[in-house]
Amino acid sequence: MYISEKEIEIRYAETDQMGVVYHANYLVWMEIGRTKLIEDLGFTYAGLEAEGYLSPVTDLSIQYKAAMKYGQQVIIRTWVELHGRLRTTYGYEILHADGTLAATATSEHVVVKKENFRPVSLRKIAPDWDAKYVEIRRVAD
Repeated sequence: MYISEKEIEIRYAETDQMGVVYHANYLVWMEIGRTKLIEDLGFTYAGLEAEGYLSPVTDLSIQYKAAMKYGQQVIIRTWVELHGRLRTTYGYEILHADGTLAATATSEHVVVKKENFRPVSLRKIAPDWDAKYVEIRRVAD
């Protein structure tokens, strides 16, 4: 299993009135993590879009474990949890710089044609990308 890591610093704008990171920012961090993973593997989401495809989120789950605050460093760990014919599930760990777990999450995605939102197999449109996901996924079908 391949795990991508991305480190970012929490910005003031990402916090709420209590000085704690607002929960919706974890979704943005997950997107940053997915983008980094895809780029680490030699592909780009922008390239997929340029070919006329999108990869919308179909399911999302986050478990918050420990608060994060302004100025702290965040480590986003991302991997391919499951990858099948039509669906890919990414796994995430959001960590404090000292390794303390702040959140765990998964997001499920499908690839669709931009013009009509019909699902399409990644294997059909990007066989190299599909093969890489099969190779690195954590859980086999």
